[in-house]
Amino acid sequence: MAVTNDPDPKLAEYAHPERLVTTSWLADHLEDPGLVVVESDEDVLLYDTGHIPGAVKVDWHTELNDPVTRDYVDGTRFAEIMSERGIGRDTTIVVYGDRNNWWAAYALWVFSLFGHADVRLLDGGRSKWVAEGREMVTDTPTPARADYPVVERDDAGIRAFKEDVLDHLGLVSSGGGALVDVRSLPEYTGEKLHMPDYPQEGAVRGGHIPGAASVPWARAAAEDGSFKSRAELAAIYEQEQGLAPSDDVVAYCRIGERSSHTWFVLTYLLGFDRVRNYDGSWTEWGNAVRVPIAQGEERG
Repeated sequence: MAVTNDPDPKLAEYAHPERLVTTSWLADHLEDPGLVVVESDEDVLLYDTGHIPGAVKVDWHTELNDPVTRDYVDGTRFAEIMSERGIGRDTTIVVYGDRNNWWAAYALWVFSLFGHADVRLLDGGRSKWVAEGREMVTDTPTPARADYPVVERDDAGIRAFKEDVLDHLGLVSSGGGALVDVRSLPEYTGEKLHMPDYPQEGAVRGGHIPGAASVPWARAAAEDGSFKSRAELAAIYEQEQGLAPSDDVVAYCRIGERSSHTWFVLTYLLGFDRVRNYDGSWTEWGNAVRVPIAQGEERG
């Protein structure tokens, strides 16, 4: 049986309201057959301190990334992870996490590379659920094993590689495409190599990809961690930055997690047709030999 969509009026304004659920909807549907809740955090120890009843954990670092090659797991490993969590190909997945759903959006994006059809974000993530005083538990669920098929990953539609970005630069300079740098302004200008208060390492050069607009991902989030309204998001990305839903857009950050958040906003909340996440991001670009770099607040 298909899991119903959340009819919340705020969500209904988005281009794809079926990709979000509210905390109140989730609280009422935790026991729905065919629904599995997944927590994925930056702080991989956070789940053990308390989580939404019945939620299973997916570790972005050890379970979504290949342990040797800088790439994602293959279809066989992904099927194993899903099956262990009781997730089948037809399961509705609701993902949530810490830090305004950074890593939850990243997990959703990786699930999308494998073409999982029904995967949704919890609007506001872990912090909103906790702030509302909703139930948290520490017991680890033991779901019945499912039989997730081996599906090969398809990177073509929503993932960009360095070579794709180099090709994209011509489109950006001609006005036929866009680049969105979602990092903090000090990272964009080259003043810092990482977010403030994080170790300043990971790249040998600071700055941004020439032509990229600076739109920090956090501008899409309200104070409670939920997404801003569609009108507020359109004011930022369309009216202020001049992006259009028909644009060919590549978003990037440092390793692809913050840009997954922006990818979700542009794709599902504003309905952009073609948005790719460059997950190599600044960790790759800032270390690559002879790629162009701009510094300062101008796009370059």
